[in-house]
Amino acid sequence: MLKDEELSPELRHVAREGGTEAPFTGKYVDSHDEGVYRCAICSTQLFSSDQKFDSGSGWPSFTNPANLNQVELKTDDSLGMTRTEVVCRTCGAHLGHVFDDGPPEAGGKRYCINSVCLELDTTGS
Repeated sequence: MLKDEELSPELRHVAREGGTEAPFTGKYVDSHDEGVYRCAICSTQLFSSDQKFDSGSGWPSFTNPANLNQVELKTDDSLGMTRTEVVCRTCGAHLGHVFDDGPPEAGGKRYCINSVCLELDTTGS
């Protein structure tokens, strides 16, 4: 697990300060590689490439976490609106938000996650 002083300024801003990366700039926005997306801080398995879809939002989007027990959903009332924040249950990193505008055939959820908070493990283990 990375210590806070080891985090890049961008990862610190997003994961620890609840920020967001600019849309269409993250390394996984257009990624179609297969594997498991892990938390960039603690390596917890968060999402799977088979749940990733192109939402056109500018951030990697997933229909579901790989394991619901690995993420925590919190009410976020910042920016004058109510949203649902997605947090890594292991290290508390802010990952992004979940919205109800995902593919209906996959449950209707869109987990909109910041690329900087993820590391793709192509070994899948």
